[in-house]
Amino acid sequence: MHTLDLPPGLTSRPLSEDDARAVYEVMAAQEQADLGTVEIEEADIVADWGRPSFEVAASTVGVFDGDRLVGYAEVTAADRGDAAVDPRHRGRGIGTALALWMQDAARARGSTVIGMPVPEGSSGDLLLAALGYRVRWTSWVLKLPPGATIVDRPLPEGYVLREARPEEYPAVHTVAEDAFLEWSVRDREPYDDFMAQITGRPGFAPWQLRLVADAAGDVVGMAHLTLAITEDGSPPEAYVARLAVRRDQRHQGLAQALMVDAFRVGREHGAESSCLSTDSRTGALGLYEKVGMEVTSVWVNRAIDL
Repeated sequence: MHTLDLPPGLTSRPLSEDDARAVYEVMAAQEQADLGTVEIEEADIVADWGRPSFEVAASTVGVFDGDRLVGYAEVTAADRGDAAVDPRHRGRGIGTALALWMQDAARARGSTVIGMPVPEGSSGDLLLAALGYRVRWTSWVLKLPPGATIVDRPLPEGYVLREARPEEYPAVHTVAEDAFLEWSVRDREPYDDFMAQITGRPGFAPWQLRLVADAAGDVVGMAHLTLAITEDGSPPEAYVARLAVRRDQRHQGLAQALMVDAFRVGREHGAESSCLSTDSRTGALGLYEKVGMEVTSVWVNRAIDL
């Protein structure tokens, strides 16, 4: 494994589940500096690291100034990682060292490419560009502003939209993975990994997993939303983490119905606004703008061949 070339006084080690809070704090500080807001939640990290296939110690590294985490990186999948550096420690070469670690870690797993998302024009974006990373795709974070009108989107006759029942979770997983794998080049996500990010996510409640069933009772669409509880006491925000419709059931308004349902149930549970992210591979940006969402930040996924 690549040895990090760090400034004097800094150390590194693999991370453990107990470091999730420290990683959240570094990522939140970086987002605050780059975006003026914080999108990440500690629950996101806990759920992602809770996937049975993910070995935290083998997939992460942390950079420390004494006992304080000031930078971290992880390889989350065959071709993707994430990293963050405390803004107070920028310009010291930590980001470059973490990028090289990610490359080496991915290469050791047999990967031929590694990439990560960064806010467009941010310090991380500029660093990766200077290191030779290309843009693979563009992502947008969209929000439905507080007080925005939620326009009803009726379902076709015979269809129902409701909370998913536990016995239907495997069918929900199938619909989601079939849809996402139409444009995402990756292995199929195991069911247990999928559920670790839903039912295993801190704060999960059954109402957060939604489905559309047809007249025969088959699951043909799904949405998963979370409720982001802010640490400053401001109202929570609903985040639509996944939304998918079976290929043969599209162009009937099911996706829009799932979207506005997520907005509605989010408000019922205290959210003043709703948000989601989408990228240029899906072609779904127009769908979300049609239901009143507005782009609030732009991200790029930069990658390098190994």
